[in-house]
Amino acid sequence: MTFSLHAQDFASEVNPFIGTTNYGTTSPGAVMPNGMMSVVPFNVMGSDLNRYDKDNRWWSAPYEYTNTYFTGFAHVSLSGVGCPEAASLLVMPTMGKFTPDHRQYGSTYSEEKASPGYYSNRLTRYDIKCEATTTLRSSCERYTFPKGEGHILLNLGEGLTNESGAWVRRVSDTEIEGQKLLGTFCYTRDAVFPLYFVMRVSKKPSSSGCWKREPEMMGVEKAWRGTEEFKTYDETVNELGGDHIGYRFTYANLKENDTIIVRMGVSFVSCENARINLDSEQGESSFATLHSRARQKWNSDLGRIQIEGGTKDKRTIFYTALYHSLIHPSTFSDVNGEYRTMGSRKVAKTDRTRYSVFSLWDTYRNLHQLLTLVYPERQTDMLHSIVGMYEESGWLPRWELYGRETYTMAGDPASIVIADSWLRGLHDFDVETALEGMLKSANTPGIENPLRPDITPYMERGFIPLYYLPTDLSGDNSVSHTLEYCQADYAISQLAKALGKDSISNEFDKRSKYYRNYYCKESGVLRPRTKDGSFLNDFDASVGKHFENVPGFHEGSAYAYTFAATHDVEGLMKLMGGRKHYVNKLKAIFEEGHYDPANEPDIAYPYLFSRFKGEEWRTQKIVNHLLDSCYHNGPNGLPGNDDAGTLSAWALFSMMGLYPDTPAEPTFTLTTPQFKRISITTPSGVITLTTDKNPEEAPLIESVMLDTKKLRTLRVNHHDLLRFKRLDFKLKSEK
Repeated sequence: MTFSLHAQDFASEVNPFIGTTNYGTTSPGAVMPNGMMSVVPFNVMGSDLNRYDKDNRWWSAPYEYTNTYFTGFAHVSLSGVGCPEAASLLVMPTMGKFTPDHRQYGSTYSEEKASPGYYSNRLTRYDIKCEATTTLRSSCERYTFPKGEGHILLNLGEGLTNESGAWVRRVSDTEIEGQKLLGTFCYTRDAVFPLYFVMRVSKKPSSSGCWKREPEMMGVEKAWRGTEEFKTYDETVNELGGDHIGYRFTYANLKENDTIIVRMGVSFVSCENARINLDSEQGESSFATLHSRARQKWNSDLGRIQIEGGTKDKRTIFYTALYHSLIHPSTFSDVNGEYRTMGSRKVAKTDRTRYSVFSLWDTYRNLHQLLTLVYPERQTDMLHSIVGMYEESGWLPRWELYGRETYTMAGDPASIVIADSWLRGLHDFDVETALEGMLKSANTPGIENPLRPDITPYMERGFIPLYYLPTDLSGDNSVSHTLEYCQADYAISQLAKALGKDSISNEFDKRSKYYRNYYCKESGVLRPRTKDGSFLNDFDASVGKHFENVPGFHEGSAYAYTFAATHDVEGLMKLMGGRKHYVNKLKAIFEEGHYDPANEPDIAYPYLFSRFKGEEWRTQKIVNHLLDSCYHNGPNGLPGNDDAGTLSAWALFSMMGLYPDTPAEPTFTLTTPQFKRISITTPSGVITLTTDKNPEEAPLIESVMLDTKKLRTLRVNHHDLLRFKRLDFKLKSEK
């Protein structure tokens, strides 16, 4: 694992191996910012050498740092997700006798290197050097062979996806095209979609052909067909379809250091569009040229935030967090503007970029606020994408994946992203249509409502009783659902207020406080309620901490959710008996080990102390501790699943010294920046944050100046930040 550091070469300050173990589910593969294409080393199948195998356990990443058995480069992969999907179209170089069995042709590897837009290794079994780079919608791989017979294999039967089925067609001696079926993300049966590809090799092969894995047979048929697991076809078969198929290019007499370039274009529309994407973005450009372009694009995007000071490790952690925050959402439209509409086979066209991979339950909390501040042109296209999905399907997305709704996790998070973006100043989208979609999901009865299926008792009684819905694998989530609906209703209230729709605003402001109906004075936390309205008996607020099922809560305990309604801190404080009790209960979350830095419900907890004068130092101390203990410059450098960039965005904001702790409020809560100077380039100009002392020696805030004005509280409005463009932190060593 190597990467280098050069001044102003921001890509060199990224370590793509961060998060590739400890269940961070990131990968070191090559990808462009928010790119459709990614090329990822696939090392999670085929050998007992691997500790983590996708076929032996639940596994959601194509790469794990501690694994050692490589079976090819996967194309179009997801970063930081909790369910297996995509990561198919496996391209593998081999030497010697051809075999189509990945359990036999895989190899250990060494000399692994990665940087933004580039990955390489050397296969120890074959002494083949493998390199990969990308454009937005296509890939380019360079394989350097030793002398002998070599092969380029495309395995269409394997990958992370839960779906099977593919076809491949020979176009010429050096080009093939086809389709791979993907989908069923997180058990969503109908969320399936085709991925089309065109693949070219730079050298005409000595021979080529297809293969398939034979189905299991019995009796006379087995005796007649034989016992071979795979059947191969020569060049007389131009097209093949099936579940476990592939294609080979064989080179009989390679010379030492011969290189073969493999190019692949992809599309979710058609093979023809995959070809257009490939031709438009690569043409005849060399591998080196494409790699250089990818690096230049990463340098441009990473360079919108520049830092001075800090240790080498902190700089690497910072820029890697920014890198991971710019992988999803992903480009979905082709070069010609075509894309598949939400939930249908229809093809539409846009003059903007259509985006996909909206893990909104995670990213509504911080990642979209980052995009709004630093990459507003991209966030605006994402808002158009979200509203377009409503216009096409009749519903806003929750966890959209390549034009299909997966209904993963809970709530109505698109409403929060829309409102937050509007309130922070992004107005170049159809907000009236957006509000129409928000109100539809907020008011449609549960039996007809896929986003809020248990909303009926929420509207009628102000809470959802236990087991109102049949439980799924996650158990009953009634309290968690209510909190998510409250967050979304608060967002609707705030947007309606900004649009002058006071009656809607007042109604949804009231609804946003329904979570209070779960507060139990006896236990001091939110507690599930039964159908008769009573609190659940035999209740342990700590259960759920390790993601085990617990009545009322999803992926967390009652402690992880009790303070989650950050839009109503004052209301919860009153329920708890005042400021002292609120602060003490919040302190206990951290002191008694109930805080989970690796999941979203309590992600803003450290910042809540700053709502109370005299307690702000606790935010600074806790955030500093979490950054030091949970984020590292190494493969285990994330505390858990990156959740499509959400944990990385938390670290990034926290290291800059400001955090959007209340979605749908255009504010930031301040903490101690980790660097001497931070410069954020925005369309409104460069925002500068400075510290007067070394944050390592003076980790607490004494005061903050917004331009020439001393702040009375450690919160700053988004628009004031854009207007005055300067925050100066005066630091101290002790509280």
